[in-house]
Amino acid sequence: MEYDTIKYKIWTWKNPIMLHWIVNPGLAFNELVLGQRVPKIMLIERDASKNLQEKTFVPCPHCGILHSGQKWSIGNNAFKNWFGLYCDACGKIIPCLRNLMSLALMLLTYPVWYWLKDSRKSRWLAKQPARYKDLNLTDQPNPYEGKGWIREGLYWGLIMYIMMTFFFPLIDGSGITLKNILVGIPIWAVGGVGFGYSMKLILGKSRVRSQKS
Repeated sequence: MEYDTIKYKIWTWKNPIMLHWIVNPGLAFNELVLGQRVPKIMLIERDASKNLQEKTFVPCPHCGILHSGQKWSIGNNAFKNWFGLYCDACGKIIPCLRNLMSLALMLLTYPVWYWLKDSRKSRWLAKQPARYKDLNLTDQPNPYEGKGWIREGLYWGLIMYIMMTFFFPLIDGSGITLKNILVGIPIWAVGGVGFGYSMKLILGKSRVRSQKS
């Protein structure tokens, strides 16, 4: 598909934010457990008066429809997208990026889930049309506004702490140690706050809008 590069910036896996989704091992939890997915292509409107959430569009490669990114905001369908993002215009699935750790875990557990894949996907697809009715695509809350970035950042840090201190050592056989448990607390607390603040800057209101308000 061809896109209007004058009106939109085109984000693919090469974009730092998209690449972060691929390489950050902690986001495997979001992908596998929560079903939070990132499309392979996002179009970002070149409008300085909007925040990132408001000016993001997701193209469907099957029917060409441009979906507002707010369809998959926290207030709408951010989660339960294990098989990809559903296009409510044509009923097909918009391809998404795959986190590397998520991919590794899927390969390791392949014999367990492969035989159930088709039946689970069929049931998932059957539920999608109802999820896309009566969505609110305006005035979506930004969880990182105000002091929300602290809460969200610490939540992310907690997930990373659990994954890196307990889950991964069990998988690679290195074992869980008291030293790693204690050292990991301040590391992931600081890392979580840093992540939350970076998301606040990315998703926050633009200077242009702030000056007008």
